[in-house]
Amino acid sequence: MENKEIQKLLDFIAQSTLDEVNIETSELKLSVKRYGAAPVIQQVAAPQVVAAPVASPATTAAPAAPATPVAAPVVATNRVTIKSPMIGTFYRSAGPDSPSFVEIGKEITKGKTVCIIEAMKLFNEIESEISGKIIEVLVENATPVEYDQPLFVVELA
Repeated sequence: MENKEIQKLLDFIAQSTLDEVNIETSELKLSVKRYGAAPVIQQVAAPQVVAAPVASPATTAAPAAPATPVAAPVVATNRVTIKSPMIGTFYRSAGPDSPSFVEIGKEITKGKTVCIIEAMKLFNEIESEISGKIIEVLVENATPVEYDQPLFVVELA
């Protein structure tokens, strides 16, 4: 595959709901995984074969994972949790000397950054899908989080 063909394939995958695609031919092995909004691309060249190449692409689709935090009911109907959209390390601020993105008792709006999750050396800003007031922060700064782990409890506005 040429770079142009790979780019077309990546554009197609970006427009689809697929979160993971694996393609292997005699010339290359291509693995694309989407974590949040940014795809992670790994390309490994396979050894050259003297015989005519037989294309046997295999695509695998994993269940679609949300690209943004999912809000789910907690105790009362006016409270929801903001959950982690990926596995990584949770950070409450952009840096050690920076103030936290959100604090308990503070109002947030839809689209406001509430935290950062570092995954594979990429820092992903997690934005709120809801508006309301932060009631509880459920994760300590600089600790690992799992996919779908509750991060914040928010009282809806």
